[in-house]
Amino acid sequence: MTTSPVSSPDFDPDSAEPQPHGSLAALIGRILAEMDELQFPSFSKDDALDLGLRLVELGRQRSHPIAIDITKGEQVLFHAALEGATPDNERWIRAKQRTAVRYEVPSLLVGLRARAAGRRIEDNAWFDETEFAAHGGAFPIYVRGTGMVATVTVSGLPQRADHELVVEALTDTLGRTASLAGPPVQDR
Repeated sequence: MTTSPVSSPDFDPDSAEPQPHGSLAALIGRILAEMDELQFPSFSKDDALDLGLRLVELGRQRSHPIAIDITKGEQVLFHAALEGATPDNERWIRAKQRTAVRYEVPSLLVGLRARAAGRRIEDNAWFDETEFAAHGGAFPIYVRGTGMVATVTVSGLPQRADHELVVEALTDTLGRTASLAGPPVQDR
């Protein structure tokens, strides 16, 4: 895997300060690349457990007060709340997860695309903020050749940090999955 978490001083969706020129477009491009690269060959309940445990491991190592959720359709495959997470994180998880499901893209991207168009998605009358949140932290789980099959969501950090943590865990988990599968078999 070559994807690395977003870590440059680019666009900060939580900042009210002026942003570097082109930083919003660069962040959108980076997320689109993550979506293309971070795809599983298949996705099982064991994969959900591995991904969830990797997020728990990263959260504990960094003392992050996060809640973690992996959901497939109506079934919760993994859910954990680390020390410091609050009941509010559960509401944020559901709202970000609904956004990722509705648009089939990371929740952060939904908000960024609206900003790139010169507005906030929350200002649209049809966007119900009690049900949806266009903030970072929910990422669709894609299966190559199939599309979105589930979501992984983190809540408890600033929205870009939530997104970055999910991307890091997906990258790590997919890297392990690829190494366990061995080299690709070539047709002869």
